Amino acid sequence: MRNFYVLTEAVAFLEERLACPVTRAEAAKHCHVSLSSLEKLFRFALHRSVGEYLFKRRLTCAAGDLAGGATVLDTAMKYQYASPEGFSRAFRRLWGVLPSAFPETWKFTGLYPPLDYRFEEGGDMNMAGKKVDLSDAYGYFRENAGTQVICFDIRNLTGFNAVSRRAGDLAIREAARRIDAAASEQMLTLRIGGDEFALITGLRDPATIEALRAQVLADNGACFDCDGTPMPLSLWAGTTIVPEQPRYGAFFGEMQAAVDRSKA
Repeated sequence: MRNFYVLTEAVAFLEERLACPVTRAEAAKHCHVSLSSLEKLFRFALHRSVGEYLFKRRLTCAAGDLAGGATVLDTAMKYQYASPEGFSRAFRRLWGVLPSAFPETWKFTGLYPPLDYRFEEGGDMNMAGKKVDLSDAYGYFRENAGTQVICFDIRNLTGFNAVSRRAGDLAIREAARRIDAAASEQMLTLRIGGDEFALITGLRDPATIEALRAQVLADNGACFDCDGTPMPLSLWAGTTIVPEQPRYGAFFGEMQAAVDRSKA
């Protein structure tokens, strides 16, 4: 139980300092643990190092800023990069495009969203870490109550991760790209788990929803490039409805159940 609280505190500490200078040692000191203990905790619960967590969260937030009209220079400085060139290299590694081209290429900006830790009796840190913070989307959910949600899941993400963590990251990005390409400007795409996405469509017509789902799944089996190696990627997709009173646990569970039904 103590490890859960340490992890929660460490994530909160880092989240508050994404746009500030911060070191891994400072995070460990804040949580009253050694750096090696904190690193082990992150790798066990989040399957990434403290540094990788910072890297991915900063560049996810940077994508949101760029989509909102921020300049590359201002964004680079905000997220603690010494130069726009270094920022551009890092950003392209995560997103596949230069930051200057991002607003014209992507609508989706939440590749690595903040995690939402809600400990439940009998649960563990791995289960807590599978949920993400959807609080910023609650207003959108309420406005679109009763409309259709398409929930996607990557087939065999563990297989990509077994090749390398880089392969797993690229599979996640490619899944997001396919969904983003099919979504309109009025739709909201969310990453709701390690390999799961939800497209809040704002639509009610079943035929239109099925056509949109089929558009994304039409790319099943197509390959993405993993540093010179082609890798085929396929998705599952199921549908559900935004509830009239979206409560975190119930709605999150229903989105995951929609994916499970599609697998069956």
